[in-house]
Amino acid sequence: MVGTDIAAALRAVLPADCVLSREEDRRPYECDALTAFRALPAAVALPRSDEEVRRVLTTCSRLGVPLVARGSGTGLSGGSTPHAEGVLLSCARMNRVLEIDPLNRIARLEPGVPNLRISDAAAAHGLYYAPDPSSQVACSIGGNVAENSGGVHCLKYGLTVHNVLGVRGYTVDGERIELGGAGALDAAGLDLLALVIGSEGLLMIVTEVTVRLIPRPPCVQLVAASFASVHAAADAVAAIIAAGIIPAALEMMDRKATAAVEPFVHAGYDLEAAAILLVESDGTAEEVADQVKEIEGVLRGAGASALRISASESERQRLWSGRKNAFPAAGRLSPDYYCMDGTIPRKHVGRVLDAISEMESRYGLSSFNVFHAGDGNLHPVIMFDSNRPGEWERADRFGAEILELCIAVGGTITGEHGVGVEKLGGMCSQFSPAERAAFNAVKEAFDPAALLNPGKLIPTLVRCAEYGRMHVHGGALAHADLPRF
Repeated sequence: MVGTDIAAALRAVLPADCVLSREEDRRPYECDALTAFRALPAAVALPRSDEEVRRVLTTCSRLGVPLVARGSGTGLSGGSTPHAEGVLLSCARMNRVLEIDPLNRIARLEPGVPNLRISDAAAAHGLYYAPDPSSQVACSIGGNVAENSGGVHCLKYGLTVHNVLGVRGYTVDGERIELGGAGALDAAGLDLLALVIGSEGLLMIVTEVTVRLIPRPPCVQLVAASFASVHAAADAVAAIIAAGIIPAALEMMDRKATAAVEPFVHAGYDLEAAAILLVESDGTAEEVADQVKEIEGVLRGAGASALRISASESERQRLWSGRKNAFPAAGRLSPDYYCMDGTIPRKHVGRVLDAISEMESRYGLSSFNVFHAGDGNLHPVIMFDSNRPGEWERADRFGAEILELCIAVGGTITGEHGVGVEKLGGMCSQFSPAERAAFNAVKEAFDPAALLNPGKLIPTLVRCAEYGRMHVHGGALAHADLPRF
């Protein structure tokens, strides 16, 4: 079908202002935060209610039109890149906090509610929502569910999958589906809730999310530790975990990262250190005092050259501001950046960071590292200029090699950003044909016509064969189905 026909079909079931068909209106939806991959959708649907979502789905299913759901567009893997012959369904207008239940410590939300607004809505009850991605002021809870997002406090409090109790929504043909719920710690039958969280919109469209709220800790303190080498900082991370300490957060930034963010946030980072660790403790005042003392001892024993302990909430927030703003700060250094998302065993952090440094020289591109050190979730930020011929291609190969290395040391290609279109090649390397066939069987059970977010997450056999040839010969996988820049 042509775009005008699709738009007309949508207008038959939605209010006129809920359908965008003019090119200039569709253009803002052509990509998510991974701007290297773009496609202009045939039409954009902006439903305001659960029922309107159902109508969009049944219309697309009846016509055989692909559909891609989008939250706030902050994703970094191209998961909400539109289909050129399909509908982009934006959940931005479904942004109501439906319920805050302080007795049961839950919140019910529409998918377009920004992550940070959940905690703001629960603050009057002394509660908050723990997962806190760096983009939490903008990213939506529906997008968090799709990508199984994490955040700086995921070490102690878990990812989205550990904090979502239930979802409601629809299959591609408009069948109502409810997974999990707020009434019990577990639900009968198969754990389909965990299956859907992180499925990147391939299985169903979520229209309501129920999340767990937790009490805001009465005391929080942050320790910033300086190290003369990245290896020493990595060893300190392992030492903290080996000592049986589970901090609220355990993050690392290398020297290039602190140099990038310090002029932007004025956090007072040690710019002479090769790497710094941000280690946070929360709980009662007594618990925090004891744990901070324990953390200090481990860090000094691991060779920390300097320690700084937050003396106030404002100082703690200032120290976090650099970590939270690391990606925007990359814009001060380069016209474009490419943020990776591999996860590795903590014991290999130093080795992998050394290898990334060597790759910088080989690809002729600069990068810095800022990441969730406590669970080994790396976020190398590769800087390039898309206006210079060949630079994006080199950045693409650089990123692919980082992911291949993550797999080689026993890690995985994504910790929280998802696969989208970015990591399809990595899926070919990490999973066997039998495993990919199992993924496809799950997809087919939910969406037999493969209309939901087609071409994402699960690579085809042909694509894997192509990636294998490129990998063997040291070339770059060409994403021929999506235009770049």
